Amino acid sequence: MSGHSKWSTIKRQKAVTDAKRAKIWARYTRDIMVAARDGVADPAMNPRLALAVEKAKGVNMPKDNIERAIKRGSGEIEGAEYEELTYEGYGPGGVAVLVEALTDNPNRTVADLRVFFSRAGGSLGMSGSVAFQFDRKAVFEIAAGGLSEDDLFLLVADAGAEDLETTDDGFVVTAPVEAFGAVSAALADAGIEPQDASLQRFPTSTTEVDEATAEKVLALLDRIDDHMDVQAVYSTLAETED
Repeated sequence: MSGHSKWSTIKRQKAVTDAKRAKIWARYTRDIMVAARDGVADPAMNPRLALAVEKAKGVNMPKDNIERAIKRGSGEIEGAEYEELTYEGYGPGGVAVLVEALTDNPNRTVADLRVFFSRAGGSLGMSGSVAFQFDRKAVFEIAAGGLSEDDLFLLVADAGAEDLETTDDGFVVTAPVEAFGAVSAALADAGIEPQDASLQRFPTSTTEVDEATAEKVLALLDRIDDHMDVQAVYSTLAETED
């Protein structure tokens, strides 16, 4: 029986891992399709597509999957039509929540999100109800790799970046959205390849709640993030110290 139990555990763990991988691949597939649809279907001539392809490779997505996603996005082969949509609402304790989605069925997505918010004691709001509480910025994650913090700061600052943070693994560069291209080009010219480059939302202020409410908010955020159509979810929940 112990052998059976161990095998059951391994199968459950593998199922969870496979499910997470499938969700990640699905996200990057949609990213690639939209990038190919909105620009040139050649990563060398489409920076957004190039970034999406690099991210997909970073999570070991098969080459065939990547090429198929590009062809679907460009219309070379049939595929679902995806829309980039933003949803806004309030979670427990009045914490603002902003959701970025890429969906081929907006009715399904909004219905699911409405249920998530309602069950958590929150509510899905109208467009513009919480977006004003977030700033959108370009973020570049760069491995240390022997780089000098001072040299990197001067490089990205000249390109329009507004902040450089040192982390345990390297650096995080933050820039206005309009400086994304300039910072990307400056890093490329210097032979520096970011581990990740993306546009992210940052709350302009945070909402403090008690521990029990914070747990409810985090559960809501996890539930939203697990949805197949959701690309990213942000909130104004204040960070708590361990």
